[in-house]
Amino acid sequence: MHHQKISDKIKTWHEAADIIRLLKAEGKKAVFTNGCFDLLHKGHVDYLSKAADLGDLLIVGINTDESVKRLGKSLSRPIQDENSRAYIMAALESVGIVVMFNEDTPLELINMLRPDVLV
Repeated sequence: MHHQKISDKIKTWHEAADIIRLLKAEGKKAVFTNGCFDLLHKGHVDYLSKAADLGDLLIVGINTDESVKRLGKSLSRPIQDENSRAYIMAALESVGIVVMFNEDTPLELINMLRPDVLV
């Protein structure tokens, strides 16, 4: 059985947009959600699994470290760096693509990706 390398799920905005375009051309649905996902827990995993059920490919936007710091959750956040958070997210079976964004909100990323479903 062939397994996709975890790191292969981590994409640039342009790579993700190209994949979504191809997916839509096949009549399939792209689902998008986002968050910091610092210290991934059971609630996150359950949420992501349910989000994935809403379409054919789940794309998860992850706030960069700089973005997390600007959101001001606490001076010690994030606990895990952005590359660790992206890799852990990509390891989840329910997640198809992981992209990072440096902005305070994912609006610019959403406008570029044009997913069918926002969660």
